[in-house]
Amino acid sequence: MTMSVDVVTIDATDVAALSAWWAEQTGSRVRPGATTSFAMIDDASGVRIGFRYVADPTPGKNRAHLDLVTDDYEAESARLQAAGATLVGRYVVDHYAWSTFTDPEGNEFCLSARRD
Repeated sequence: MTMSVDVVTIDATDVAALSAWWAEQTGSRVRPGATTSFAMIDDASGVRIGFRYVADPTPGKNRAHLDLVTDDYEAESARLQAAGATLVGRYVVDHYAWSTFTDPEGNEFCLSARRD
């Protein structure tokens, strides 16, 4: 049997607001048919991201998160923070640098510069 990733799903207390925020950040759009329970966006890279309503967010650190890459790390980092993301920390391990952020609902994601 072979499996492949269909959708990466993020819990949200406000599906419409969080899916719209992520659509804006990734340059995509919320797909038609979104409801207050579930919405989906198609990232420009072809990754589908779903947003599922939960009444109570899971406390603590995410067990899974998005790792994003950009050609202009400093500009993208500043843009994300201006749009409502919160910088959690900057890290370097074995010459690989990235930053961890949270989206407006506290879901963690990481950003790094594209490497050859």
